[in-house]
Amino acid sequence: MTIRLPGADGTFRTYEPRTESTAYSVGSAPLVSRTVFSAAHVVADPYADTTPDGPAAVDWDATLAFRRHLWAHGLGVAEAMDTAQRGMGLDWAGAAELIRRSASEAKAVGGRIACGAGTDQLVPADRPADLATVRAAYEEQLALVEDCGAQAILMASRALTAAARGPEDYLAVYGHLLRQASEPVVLHWLGPMFDPALDGYWGSTDLDAATETFLKVIAEHPDKVDGVKISLLDAQREIDLRRRLPRGVRCYTGDDFHYPELIAGDDQGFSHALLGIFDPLGPLAAEAVRVLDTGDAKGFRELLDPTVELSRHLFAAPTRFYKTGVVLLAWLAGHQSHFTMVGGLQSARSLPHLARAYELADRLGLFPDPELAEVRMTSLLTVYGATQ
Repeated sequence: MTIRLPGADGTFRTYEPRTESTAYSVGSAPLVSRTVFSAAHVVADPYADTTPDGPAAVDWDATLAFRRHLWAHGLGVAEAMDTAQRGMGLDWAGAAELIRRSASEAKAVGGRIACGAGTDQLVPADRPADLATVRAAYEEQLALVEDCGAQAILMASRALTAAARGPEDYLAVYGHLLRQASEPVVLHWLGPMFDPALDGYWGSTDLDAATETFLKVIAEHPDKVDGVKISLLDAQREIDLRRRLPRGVRCYTGDDFHYPELIAGDDQGFSHALLGIFDPLGPLAAEAVRVLDTGDAKGFRELLDPTVELSRHLFAAPTRFYKTGVVLLAWLAGHQSHFTMVGGLQSARSLPHLARAYELADRLGLFPDPELAEVRMTSLLTVYGATQ
């Protein structure tokens, strides 16, 4: 069997899909050498009568089933993050319900979970002129996460970016939140390539200056910071930053371009992981870390390095639309019955982009049933008028 795939130049190429998948064990030994979270996507309800700017309609059964899939392979779940379309289709009411349901499911199955706490209940028209409103919004979300028994990830805030006058305001807001957090949290630095509204976070568009403010927040409250998630797509900057972290504070890479080398590390340290690409790569990523657990860094890289081409494709500019490719692959892999996204975001990437994502994922053996993936990809092509 072959399938004709459209390219970016307007021509079609013939591709011969794999006939066998690569199987990865479920219920294996826990991961020990690295702490690894997959930022997980949400599954939309395809039959809900919604509009792009209306409240999200979520298929809760399919959404929670996907999280059980990640936990079964030994990964932690980073919930209600940007991969779950926070601020891009999933509002705070939907995110709050997602946190409640996922935290309850994590308790039931013994899965590790950390959840995003931000300020997205402050919609753009209500962006505050004062920091007190920002703090209150953060406090509301932090309280919900902690009440659900989950670890908190303090997400970067569009509202804080708009309200802050300089680095001192970031120090004040984060210091206030860290002092009242009941358990150590993860601080998330999300770069503007993921969300343009976050340009100038930590009080400066100069990344060196922003780094100093970020490190000062941590240095003033090291007992309240479990780790930091760095999503700047700059491997050397992450390495330099992690070498300056206080002892005991983890660096969780959020670099979907350089994760194999950052997780493998060097003689001065390594990064743990909190990655959106580990949503489609979950079983393979877990297998790679188990190889690393044996001390086999070469084997780890041999498994994970070939996945970088797919990740760089999914996260290509405009990077914030990577979720479309992630959900496509979940559908092709059989984790959900449709290719529909909250906010209609399934339309955010071109057909050639989606076709390339299918090809790269198939070459890696990511689809448990390659024949199903081919049938579904063919049906998508037909919808676009690309007959075989």
